[in-house]
Amino acid sequence: MTIAIVAGAVANKLGNAGEAWVRMTWAVGLARLGLEVYFLEQIDPGLCTDGLGERCAPSDSGHRAHFDAVMREFGLGERSALVTRDGQPVSGLGPGELADLAGDADLLVNMSGHLTLEPFMTRVPRRAYIDLDPGFTQFWHDEGLGGRLGDHTAFFTVGANVGLAGCAIPDGGLAWQPFRPPVLMEEWPSSEGAGYAGREPRFTTVASWRGAFGSLHRDGRRLGLKAHRFREYLDVPRRAEGRFEIALQIDPGDSVDLHALRTHGWSLVDPRDVVPDPATYRSYIQASDAEFSAAQEIYVETLSGWFSDRTAHYLASGRPALVEDTGFSDLPTDAGLLTFRTLEDAVAGAARIRRDYDEHSSAARALAEHYLDSSRVLGEFLDRVGPVERAA
Repeated sequence: MTIAIVAGAVANKLGNAGEAWVRMTWAVGLARLGLEVYFLEQIDPGLCTDGLGERCAPSDSGHRAHFDAVMREFGLGERSALVTRDGQPVSGLGPGELADLAGDADLLVNMSGHLTLEPFMTRVPRRAYIDLDPGFTQFWHDEGLGGRLGDHTAFFTVGANVGLAGCAIPDGGLAWQPFRPPVLMEEWPSSEGAGYAGREPRFTTVASWRGAFGSLHRDGRRLGLKAHRFREYLDVPRRAEGRFEIALQIDPGDSVDLHALRTHGWSLVDPRDVVPDPATYRSYIQASDAEFSAAQEIYVETLSGWFSDRTAHYLASGRPALVEDTGFSDLPTDAGLLTFRTLEDAVAGAARIRRDYDEHSSAARALAEHYLDSSRVLGEFLDRVGPVERAA
């Protein structure tokens, strides 16, 4: 049986349940295709805090507790490890087991290049870099700041247009292969149109106002963040048919933006309260009627073709999605999934969803089943990354 390691940030993203779903979807999805899958994560001890936000040892931290809970929830408790940046175990597999794993593994799925431990980067024969931040990854690499891309043997990106004419993101001489965000469809059952009954639809999303990275500047142009794009659509709640809510991670220092959002009719909730873990994240999405979201400016301005894993989960749940166009053309956008480039487009899209909600709800689920099912997406990934043994 092929042994695969999925490496990525779960403990490092304490409180970000959407990120946990991304990593766990790859791990569980590959296991369902017949691979023996392990999950591995590194953490900087200096970042570890307890429940009161005080610095503490990694083994006593909320980060470790979150990691352990997520691993148990997704059935990886016996096949996972949280280690320090230099490889000292914090939770899960011990040093001997990790050494054996480095020698036995056939495939490393390195999400955002998270794993840097030398034995895994030199002994695992197939090492796939999974780019979740198109633009940031390639621009940093182009400027010599992109870490260890060269330690990998294959390169995959959620930016469907990277390397194509019309996309402003450089490929850095690497053969980037696009993929769509996979969804564990059985974990996201659809209740198409349930409880809607013609009322004003409740559009929601889960977002970080500024995210983990700052704006980039390229050729005299700012390539900014989600905040820069959302400001273009402040007036949507006052003009569109529906209620609009964001589970928004935003710093209190962004008081001007907070005031503007509220005065324009946006309802804001704290993601730490409503989506603290994978189960509540799923419940929040499935209790919504539809998604509305802008994208990060860098994804829009470069025509990256980026597509959100969060949107994929709305669609799988039978929840229509109205999202900003980043140039993706590999998914149909006529029903279930609608895109906008202007405020007027956004208002018109909301009206379409309200007018034909049941049609858009059914189309959303059908789109996810056809294009985003993890068995299909990850099966195609395995075909492209190299030959592996799979269950019959």
